[in-house]
Amino acid sequence: MMSLAAATALVGCSNAPKGQVASFTGEDMDTTVDPSVDFYKYANGGWIKQHPLPDDKSRFGVFDLMAEENRERLKEIINDVAANKGPQGSVSQKIGDFYASGLDMENRNANGYSSLKPYLEKIAGLTDKSQVPALTAELQLSVCNPFFNLFPDADAKNSSMCIATLWQGGLGLPDRDYYFEPDDRSKSVREAYVEYLTTLFTLVGNDSLVAAEKAQKVFDFESRLAEVSSTKLENRVPENIYNKMSVDSLKLISPDFAWNVYFEGMQVTVDEVNVSQPKFFAALSQIIADANIDVLKDYMTINLLADAAPYLSDDFVAANFKYSSTITGVKEMQPLWKRVIGTINGTMGEAVGQLYVEKYFPATAKARMLELVENLRTAFGQRIDNLTWMSDSTKAAAKDKLAAIMVKIGYPDKWKDYSDLQIVEGDYAANLIAASKFLTREQLNKIGKPVDKSEWFMNPQEVNAYYNPSANEIVFPAGILQPPFFYADGDDAVNYGAIGVVIGHEMTHGFDDMGRKYDKDGNMNNWWTPEDSEKFKATTQRLVDFYNEFIVIDTLRANGELTLGENIADNGGLNIAYQAYSNSRSGKPAPEPIDGFTDDQRFLLAYARVWAGNIRDEQIYLQTKTDPHSLGSLRVNGQMPLFDLFYKSFDIKENSPMYLPEDKRIVIW
Repeated sequence: MMSLAAATALVGCSNAPKGQVASFTGEDMDTTVDPSVDFYKYANGGWIKQHPLPDDKSRFGVFDLMAEENRERLKEIINDVAANKGPQGSVSQKIGDFYASGLDMENRNANGYSSLKPYLEKIAGLTDKSQVPALTAELQLSVCNPFFNLFPDADAKNSSMCIATLWQGGLGLPDRDYYFEPDDRSKSVREAYVEYLTTLFTLVGNDSLVAAEKAQKVFDFESRLAEVSSTKLENRVPENIYNKMSVDSLKLISPDFAWNVYFEGMQVTVDEVNVSQPKFFAALSQIIADANIDVLKDYMTINLLADAAPYLSDDFVAANFKYSSTITGVKEMQPLWKRVIGTINGTMGEAVGQLYVEKYFPATAKARMLELVENLRTAFGQRIDNLTWMSDSTKAAAKDKLAAIMVKIGYPDKWKDYSDLQIVEGDYAANLIAASKFLTREQLNKIGKPVDKSEWFMNPQEVNAYYNPSANEIVFPAGILQPPFFYADGDDAVNYGAIGVVIGHEMTHGFDDMGRKYDKDGNMNNWWTPEDSEKFKATTQRLVDFYNEFIVIDTLRANGELTLGENIADNGGLNIAYQAYSNSRSGKPAPEPIDGFTDDQRFLLAYARVWAGNIRDEQIYLQTKTDPHSLGSLRVNGQMPLFDLFYKSFDIKENSPMYLPEDKRIVIW
């Protein structure tokens, strides 16, 4: 699934107060900056100065500010539930006891890692490598995911059915490249990681020297997994990650891992499986066969401890934070209540979401959103009609796909049933294990069954939006209709420049370098003529090359190939939203300027405003290496030079730093 947001949330949610409109003044802008030199700073310089990075954040922008406001609302909801718990087994009892157990550090410290001991004992009791598949299954069903991941996914060539999917995994660092990159930042992360593993081993009773030796061997084992892992760029190609085969064929490429034993342990019946990265699973079989059994035991131990550490006692939590701060640059841990609410959102999110939408999502918001979506759909169709590089046959197929896009707004039509989830008082780790078992079982039960088209992959209170290619759907949780994305009484220019671009962005994902490979029914199916495909690839390669020229920190450049899909979606979102806005103005006199800005200027300022933020150097590095979204500044300064409206609205001259000759400007949709 592809979303507008980066690593953190997109935007919070509340009912926009009546009379609230977008204001563009010197308070949030920096009008001393020439918009033709740095439009991002011009639009957002004041906001950036007024919102320095908090010590507990690796980045803090408009999105994050809204996410903070949203957490306060969730805190109020959950505190109310906790204070008025219903009978045992009710949703309110489960939310209340889960939340209270997370906040109770006295109990968490007393419990230590006792909830993990049964699993640690089973790992320690491993005597033969033939036992690894069964133990892997037991761990994956309950507490962690050593080696790889198994989950249901829509069959890419039969999108109405769920298929078992195997995906590479088992790494503790953020990405495979961190194990090998020679730069100083990667080296420091590796050192911090080995130190973290050493600490975890000591916390479960190992001598410090023994712990250090174990940690290094685990790191070396993970490095072997990293060597055979596909890169993020390789995994962006849908054809690369679709390798449907029988279980017998899986056994042929991965013969030293007892797959029948594993699937039996996972309690699933699997005839066919999509092996997303065959080279990884072929090598994994041999890597396990070659490994010393003690190293395998230490690896599985660390996999368990590292996953659980943030939810255990203070010593585990502190060790985890020390390591993660090296990656993100964060100087201070988030308050406990925020961390626990994050856990509740991740485990009982729809239960909380049901309460959330009752309080914060009016029916009028959904109606207005549906209207905007249809306006954007019409505009997108017009732009397809006017494409000069695309043949009529491909245009017809593109418009069929556009017309078939399903729209979900606000919250699911049916809510998740949490009846089988058992939550107890006073044991946070045990509750997390129970929730993990519940969620894993719920997912695995989908394998081999028809896809539930009503399912949501985000909670209503989440501050995000996404496009799902296998369902050809765009989804906007309730958390999207509030400033600066949507103003109940705001001018159309701002609403189209913000929420309109969000809608256009998600629609465009259906036609980006990955989404275009799926047809209107969500099946991976080529509906392009060869000539049109080549023209598309040539144009998108220009976009890759354009973004590759931006230096983001030190000598590190943006990764135009990794971020291509999101950059295409930003580019399309802007053009489609402005087309829709122009349609809405048709036949009407030009609006009067507001705050001294024309409507076209306000459209662009509204787009730029949502990306305002501060970010730590460490987060810049992490995001550039691992995230398919460009940095916020580049989502503005990277797109403006490509957009004709920018030149007309702010009188950008040929000698300006952000000027691109017209024949160099890239427009895809």
